[in-house]
Amino acid sequence: MLLPIAGKPLILHTVERAREAATVDEVIVATDDERIFDAVTAIGHKAVMTSSEHQSGSDRIAEVARYLPEGSIIVNVQGDEPVISPATIDAAVNALLADPNADIATTCEPIGSLGDLLNGNNVKVVIGDGGYAIYFSRSPMPWPREASLRYGGDPNQAIGEEPELLSNFRKHTGLYVYRREYLLEFTQMPQTALEKLEMLEQLRALEKGAKIRVVDATTRSIGVDTEADLELVRAILEAEEKAHELVA
Repeated sequence: MLLPIAGKPLILHTVERAREAATVDEVIVATDDERIFDAVTAIGHKAVMTSSEHQSGSDRIAEVARYLPEGSIIVNVQGDEPVISPATIDAAVNALLADPNADIATTCEPIGSLGDLLNGNNVKVVIGDGGYAIYFSRSPMPWPREASLRYGGDPNQAIGEEPELLSNFRKHTGLYVYRREYLLEFTQMPQTALEKLEMLEQLRALEKGAKIRVVDATTRSIGVDTEADLELVRAILEAEEKAHELVA
């Protein structure tokens, strides 16, 4: 979160992107790290110190949400998303506001390669005809049965030979929008067996009957999980900085 990118810590890029979203009234960084708290507040942004015992991001933001007004809409943006699109945030917020039946809204994007599909760090989401999530998994889903049969039952070979099959898969990007009251209710629910098995908290919501509206992200998301991710977002943000300087 504090690694420098284009002259400022990574977390500050994420904060600035979130503040640009038209639907966002206030940005609060919830953290249990005083260094992050200091970096954020030193230039006038808002941060709240939270417990270090939380098991998930939802638990952490729920601690802050308890003190926000009833009826608030809470957007959970992961701090390691320095190039998140404000338009994506707005799309997810507006999707929840437009759907009184939805408890949560989240986002997805295309999967571009077989390697991305097979990477267990990339969570896949299966979406029904109504636009709600049916399941989330670290495994490739749904199974392309007919295509796999053409290659001896091997779906990986089928996708390698027929890359257009990738259009059947969607990557979950991890941005969540909650109604405050549902967030507080959700974080009091005990973990479920599927959640523990896949280590995906959204499965708890599905198992407990939540309706999760899924909308397309407007641009590709890049969570900074590796050194390669860091270098990629550095290149993107430094190029943007140079472009702004040329315009100025």
